[in-house]
Amino acid sequence: MVKAVSLFSGSLASLVATALIAREPEVEEVKLLHFRSPFFREFERTKELGRQHFNGSFRSQSVKRDILELHPLASGDYSPPACCWGCRRLLLHKALRYMKRVGADFLITGERVGARGLGRTEMVRIAEEAGVGERVLRPLSAKLLPPTLPERRGWVDRERLLDLTHGDDERLRQVAQELGIRAEGFPAAQRCKLLLPHFGRRLAELRREGDLTLTLNGLELLEFPLYYRRPPDVKIVLGRSDEEKRRLQTFFLPDDLRLYIPSGRGPMALVRANWREKSEAEVRQIVELAARLAAMHADVGKGHKVQANYRFESSQETRCIQIVPFSSERELERHGIRLGF
Repeated sequence: MVKAVSLFSGSLASLVATALIAREPEVEEVKLLHFRSPFFREFERTKELGRQHFNGSFRSQSVKRDILELHPLASGDYSPPACCWGCRRLLLHKALRYMKRVGADFLITGERVGARGLGRTEMVRIAEEAGVGERVLRPLSAKLLPPTLPERRGWVDRERLLDLTHGDDERLRQVAQELGIRAEGFPAAQRCKLLLPHFGRRLAELRREGDLTLTLNGLELLEFPLYYRRPPDVKIVLGRSDEEKRRLQTFFLPDDLRLYIPSGRGPMALVRANWREKSEAEVRQIVELAARLAAMHADVGKGHKVQANYRFESSQETRCIQIVPFSSERELERHGIRLGF
């Protein structure tokens, strides 16, 4: 009896790769394994897709602690390819341990040659470094790679496998239709926040500066386009569109400051700092800087005083301040305020 574990992400590639092996006569069971982390999205929909298309068990594991220690994030030397390579190595290693625990014979992934800068040589090397070696089968690009253990043992017919590369999306959709897969799956950038360059750079910078207090709430804030910092501890996050404001609304903590410009279509600001360590003068200065920043992104005239309203979430009292908007990014820099990284 041959068993396989599919490293299941919820992508169309993952669905097709799993379906290709699940129909092999020698493969009696395919177990789905999905990893969760603060950076991976769509867990519930991924689980639903897995159970909808396959009868095998669906298992999820958290890799939160491990993934934060990936070298590109821990060192602050971020790049999407480096993160992807390190992440794949980690997930293959974790999947190998699960494979051994459940008595499976090999692993399946939906990887394609060329995706995230991984060529044939790199894919083979990562599998070896993860300890899985030729026990990992990549059905979508198998004909472009050396034969693996399940192919050589006759558990899987190599002739029924594919030779797709990263750019063969249309062929992938055609194969999906032939297999009866109607779902589109999730694009990589929708599944993993680390593929958003500004998110990865911000996270790496925080790690490099020794900010080890990152929470799920704090990580969500890194996704907002207007994410400002004033070292060492002030963060000012702006929501401009109605959608951004609705999202930002869900991340306020009791100690956060809420600020907005009542005139015009101004943004909402979430201001976070170590307030208990600030003097009254420092708090007033931070409020003023945040108000000037918010007004800079509001539909108000430049150079004219405008009103900003603010309150701490733990307080019922709303106060107001009259300020002049910042006029340029250069002026922000003179006050030590930076946009992202």
